[in-house]
Amino acid sequence: MSIHRRQISRRTMLAGALSLGLTSTLAACGGSDGGSGKTSGPVKLTYWSWAPGMEKVAAIWNKKNPDITVTVSKQAGGGEIVSKLITAKKAGNAPDLIQVEYQALPTLVSNDVLADISKYAKDAESEFAEGTWAMTTLGTDALYAIPQDSGPLMFYYREDLFKEHGLKVPATWDEFAETARAARKAVPDAYLTTFSSNDPGLFAGLAQQAGAQWWTVDGGKWTVGIDDTATKKVAEFWGGLVEEGVMDNQPMYTPAWNKALNTGTHLAWISAVWAPGVLVSSAPDTKGKWRMAPLPQWGTGAKATGSWGGSSTGVSTDSDHAEAAAKFARWLNTDPEALAALVKEAGIYPAATKGQSGDVLSTPAFFPNQEDFYDTAAEISATTAASAWGPNVQTAYGAFNDGFGKATKARKSAQFLTAVDAMQDKSFADMKKQGFEVTAA
Repeated sequence: MSIHRRQISRRTMLAGALSLGLTSTLAACGGSDGGSGKTSGPVKLTYWSWAPGMEKVAAIWNKKNPDITVTVSKQAGGGEIVSKLITAKKAGNAPDLIQVEYQALPTLVSNDVLADISKYAKDAESEFAEGTWAMTTLGTDALYAIPQDSGPLMFYYREDLFKEHGLKVPATWDEFAETARAARKAVPDAYLTTFSSNDPGLFAGLAQQAGAQWWTVDGGKWTVGIDDTATKKVAEFWGGLVEEGVMDNQPMYTPAWNKALNTGTHLAWISAVWAPGVLVSSAPDTKGKWRMAPLPQWGTGAKATGSWGGSSTGVSTDSDHAEAAAKFARWLNTDPEALAALVKEAGIYPAATKGQSGDVLSTPAFFPNQEDFYDTAAEISATTAASAWGPNVQTAYGAFNDGFGKATKARKSAQFLTAVDAMQDKSFADMKKQGFEVTAA
């Protein structure tokens, strides 16, 4: 998949940053490159991360690089770390290194938190799938982070129940709909899976696979296109299945949902590569009964997937040692020993392609019947479509929870489309209110 890279500068990315708490002077010329970046003498770096065991991974680096030592500071993830970083930036004491979710990158760039490290690490691009790398460049020639872990979407299904009821593993979304209908007929008290109004990240990944570009920026002007054709196609598809009565409408990660997975009243689950870890606790009685396959496609022979989750390692503009920090970030996410440690200590699925297969990743204990689990996962990960995030993702996600919560409860396909329109309208209005130069797609 070819990724079109628009030629925009950091100043373009900072358009509208005044309303996010920055002064106009900072927006124009703040320390965007993380100070001089040069290293003289011993360097001590601080790394904010929420990943478990990251201090053990950093210890490997520290032992080999006594002149550049990294101290890991454990933080909460999600929106909490983003808010804390923006506050730290305003005080001029943001950490040198930051673990950043992909969807949070535009927000942090707009607030001048992340430095452009392209002059130190741009040649690491070949280590990653094109779509994954694009999430850290934001469609520019700049580089705001090194990909760390990824969450490619996949189709998980109960192999035993599919065989018992003669169900077909869908290769396309049309086949998925047919399988949903067949499952409902074969097991009247069960569903193929559910559409969850609590999980905007999953919906975003499904839209991403279909080609959605929710936010784009060009020449200083943002475009919000959440109500694009691709997203509406996805919403209408799922809304139609829910209205037809062949798709469940209950949220995920509840006791009822766990029971549905564990007892087989949900025969499948669309999730990411990290799903085996969830199934261990959510469906403990089903070990060895699941299998994973590529996500259904919108066209016969197509190969694309979206992503759900994932993070990167960035360098802050407050760091006086950007070059040293970028060196560690690159080592952390591309060095074979580091990648092995990330898997072992932090339990992540590396974004680097060479870390996605081989002896480092052993077959998940919950999938003893699928020895090629990670080989298949690597093939799927390589087809990750590029996402397009904006500076107010949480606004869109909040609108999703509200609009799709009502739509799934009503079981009306038309309301699924209305919910997409609400996501568009609220996201656009929020960006305009914040002072961004913005148009609707």
